[in-house]
Amino acid sequence: MYVGIDVGTSVVKAAAFDAEGRQLAAEARPVGLSLHGGVVEQDMEEVYAAVVGVLGALTAAVAEPVEFAGLTGQGDGVWLVDAEGRPVRAAASWMDGRAHELVDRWLADGTFETVFRRTGSAMFPGCPGPLLAWLDRHEPKALDTARAALYCKDVVFQRLTGAGPATDVSDASMPFLDPRTRTYDDRVVELLGLTHRRGLLAPVSDPVATAGARGEGLPAGTRIANGPYDLPACALGAGVTSPGDGLLIVGTCLAGLVATTELDLTGEPAGLYISTDRPGHWLRAMPAMVGTAALDWVLSTTGVRHDEVDGLLAETPPGAHGVRVLPYFAPSGERAPFVEPRLRAELTGVSLESTRGDLIRATCEGIGYAARHCLEAAGLTGSLAVCGGGTRSPAWMRLLADVLGRPLRVVEGEVGARGAVLAAAERFGAGLDARAWTRPTAVVEPDPERAAVYTAGYAEHLEQLAGARARARA
Repeated sequence: MYVGIDVGTSVVKAAAFDAEGRQLAAEARPVGLSLHGGVVEQDMEEVYAAVVGVLGALTAAVAEPVEFAGLTGQGDGVWLVDAEGRPVRAAASWMDGRAHELVDRWLADGTFETVFRRTGSAMFPGCPGPLLAWLDRHEPKALDTARAALYCKDVVFQRLTGAGPATDVSDASMPFLDPRTRTYDDRVVELLGLTHRRGLLAPVSDPVATAGARGEGLPAGTRIANGPYDLPACALGAGVTSPGDGLLIVGTCLAGLVATTELDLTGEPAGLYISTDRPGHWLRAMPAMVGTAALDWVLSTTGVRHDEVDGLLAETPPGAHGVRVLPYFAPSGERAPFVEPRLRAELTGVSLESTRGDLIRATCEGIGYAARHCLEAAGLTGSLAVCGGGTRSPAWMRLLADVLGRPLRVVEGEVGARGAVLAAAERFGAGLDARAWTRPTAVVEPDPERAAVYTAGYAEHLEQLAGARARARA
């Protein structure tokens, strides 16, 4: 049995797989988010307790010895720990918006662009650079007390194993890592005013760190590999490794990823280049801030249940009777395929004749248009896989295929956990058959007539977005 652990933003999951990649069982526990005034934080102890809980339940449900475990989790944010790996303060989430004024300043004075040209990272308020700079200004004692500023999975790895603080090249990619040397760029640290905090950056393990479990959740001595974080882990779990091929993750975060061997730091600064376990291979990533979270908000506001979505989508034609949604609901604005910290969602074209179905379809279409924008900016030329919670809706998958105008290789199950196991297998030399492990569960073809309607709709989406961005800057 091989175990994959995926420490998500709202749900912690663990899955067990056999040697052929069949998912034997999965366990999940929700974790909370504290949102107030643009500040988004998480309780590290709650997150770790959820990890131990799902692992305990999983190993109890599947009575097989654990060969090894792979760990992945949400990226970005700042998770401050002391010398024993205990929390110094609540974790600042990647969704946090408190540092938007710093990002605004760096956008205006050229720092933002300079950092992108050096590292391929387009900073946003919830990434470690701005958050550490904000904490340095407003909570310096927290940084004085901390031993390391880690990422989510790194905290869990340290607690599960007792290993020292460390991260991997994928998590370190935003915003301090030079993608060519795979080491921190101290000039970027200096540009962000953090040279005196340089010691908080965790050592980069390349390849990923491994250690034995201490006995919490997993049997003592179980081998665990730390990384990569959830976006590249999902790419591995979906079999997206050949240049030009892409992955769309329809989860809390809507992320478009394209595998590449070319590092192009020209053009509009946006997204990031994620370093992988293979030097010279990157993922060009355009992780938008909000995916299923936008639909969840609309469902909650309209009183619609998740199991009603497919039926409502069937009631309304493409175009949603003129209702449009710009799905930029995050408190910190948008980060891909452009950075606009003050951008907010817009709902237009609504009248007394509009139905709940119109609102739901318009939201799903808006998310689809945002996905198309991300994938085009990331340079998609090959096949496209799709994974995440959104794949549970067949009607939404058909809509996405139509909006994107291309077939979708649907990969279901715990794809991030699956990728974490494959990364661990590479580290431990286990020789698992990656092709068998990443077979799609379905292929959804676009409908040519609907795809033509959505091509026109996408052009209108871009026009409306340009106006929204101009208003956000005014």
